[in-house]
Amino acid sequence: MPEPVDELRVAALSPEVVIGDLDGNLARIRDAIVAAGRRDARLIVLPELATSGYVFEDRAEAGTVALSADDPRWALLQQVIPADAVVVVGYAETHGEQLFNTAAVLTRDARLADYRKSHLWGSEKLVFDHGTEAGLVVDTSFGRLGVAICYDNEFPEVPRRLALAGADILALPVNWPLVSRPEGEHAPELIQAMASARSSRMPVVVADRWGSERGVDWTDGTAIIDEQGWIVAFRAVMGATATLSLTAVREKSLPPHNHLFDDRRGDLY
Repeated sequence: MPEPVDELRVAALSPEVVIGDLDGNLARIRDAIVAAGRRDARLIVLPELATSGYVFEDRAEAGTVALSADDPRWALLQQVIPADAVVVVGYAETHGEQLFNTAAVLTRDARLADYRKSHLWGSEKLVFDHGTEAGLVVDTSFGRLGVAICYDNEFPEVPRRLALAGADILALPVNWPLVSRPEGEHAPELIQAMASARSSRMPVVVADRWGSERGVDWTDGTAIIDEQGWIVAFRAVMGATATLSLTAVREKSLPPHNHLFDDRRGDLY
């Protein structure tokens, strides 16, 4: 395994996603990856269900735009991934009789993992099967990558679990429906992601949708959150891009007397 890096250039992308347009979505994802590569990104994150769209009429419709993990079309994406980069992209996964809301973790030469969403939101429960893991940690060329999907991150146990398992950074593909909030405030889901980043000193790369789909307006919450919980890049037209310090991420001490993980009182909760 290569030595972990000290700094990481990351990109959170939000290309146009058209429900049902599998081949068109794959082409737009491919173009977005190429553009991120030009900005030297080594971690590239795209939205939840980016290959298919989200607001399905039913399970049968979702099945028409689902991909298996071994579908040959994945190779068309992988061939444009920069040689030293990792891409996380959401898709509807068909696996035998099962259908999952999944995030693929890809490099140019390998498929590192497929994480199946375990916390299903709203009508997702009528479309998809539940995954069996609360997030996933994947070893990569730059360090340990945590992966979760959208509603997973609203359970504080999930990002904390990934951080305790050694994740340096969390890739979070999402489709955040727009909800009302006080003027000037961030979306509540984004605030939760900021809090989880600060609680575990683990940056979060959020790739969200924009526009609307079948009457659902999206939050347009694409953001990069650093290890202190601050947004360092947000809603850029061509995708948010930033450089994060993984050296800062891996230091959990809070001098002179505290430590983010060692101070946990597991005997009390």
